[in-house]
Amino acid sequence: MTPRSFDPLPGAAGSPVLLHVPHAARAIPDDVRAGIVLDDAALARELDHITDAHTDTLAERAAELAGQRPWRFVNRLSRLVVDPERFPDEREEMLAVGMGAVYTRTTHREPLRPEPADAGPLVGRYFEPYAEAMTRAVAGRLAATGRAVVIDVHSYPAKPLPYELHQDGPRPAVCLGTDPFHTPPELTEAARAAFARCGDVGLDSPFSGTYVPLAHYGVDRRVSALMVEIRRDTYMTEPGGPAGPDLEQLADALAELVDTVGGGA
Repeated sequence: MTPRSFDPLPGAAGSPVLLHVPHAARAIPDDVRAGIVLDDAALARELDHITDAHTDTLAERAAELAGQRPWRFVNRLSRLVVDPERFPDEREEMLAVGMGAVYTRTTHREPLRPEPADAGPLVGRYFEPYAEAMTRAVAGRLAATGRAVVIDVHSYPAKPLPYELHQDGPRPAVCLGTDPFHTPPELTEAARAAFARCGDVGLDSPFSGTYVPLAHYGVDRRVSALMVEIRRDTYMTEPGGPAGPDLEQLADALAELVDTVGGGA
């Protein structure tokens, strides 16, 4: 049975906030699994490293705690199927390590798919419908409220993995990824204040940027966006283990951010 690719989950009619959770899932359809060269044990290990475990639970709990429930958009397939946050073309810097929209290499730079791989079928089947649905979700918030605030919910390992292109910078408890066009200073400062209770909060290290649908990217300032990267050892057992009690504190902080920027406090 093929799992659902993604779920757009409604929030309050007046909320401009959309929590985007792209990397929490481990599901891989059988026909896609057949194109991955790892055996089952190696694939399980890779999923432990590459999955932003429990970020879907974090977003769900934050939505429950928020004064005005945000909208959510949750990927239900592993990023090893397609990574919906990559550029689908040569603009993507992660192509250098075999991690464009369709990965050909693992977190440890080992073969994941035979090369050269034709990304077209997976992009057409999964990436493009996801992008179109996310664009509609953002357009819905614009139509309803006149603005959209995309908060991208991620996690990252305490120690750098070999695929990372920028390994030498700080690895704070919470990394805020920004975009010069779509991340206004007040959004960054609201996030700093909300997550201060969770440990040190840094900016654009080890990961920078944030997700905005290409239809709005760089052209529509009504769409603001911020990436929230949470260091995994602060809330779970690495790699791929259970969440701990600190996940609730993170959910409280994310809910505070949602209310501050969404007007629901």
